[in-house]
Amino acid sequence: MFLDRKHAGMLLGEAVARTDETVDCVLAIPNGGVIVGYEVAKKLGVKLGVVVVRKIPIPWNTEAGFGAVDPD
Repeated sequence: MFLDRKHAGMLLGEAVARTDETVDCVLAIPNGGVIVGYEVAKKLGVKLGVVVVRKIPIPWNTEAGFGAVDPD
C-alpha cells in the first residue's frame, strides 16, 4: 500500500489537507512515526512535535501493546 514511511506521510498529509479540519501542529512518536509526521506537517505547513511514550505491552506478546503512557 505504501512504498515507505515517507510515502505514507505524504498520502496522509494530502488526505488531512482535503478535510475542513484546522491543524495547529503534528505530534509524532519515535520508531517510525517521526518520518510520517514530518511529511504530514510539511504538507500542512505546521510545526512538528515529538512525543516520547512508553508502550504498555501485552504480557504474552511483547511486540504488541494495548496502550501507552507519557511522563505526565
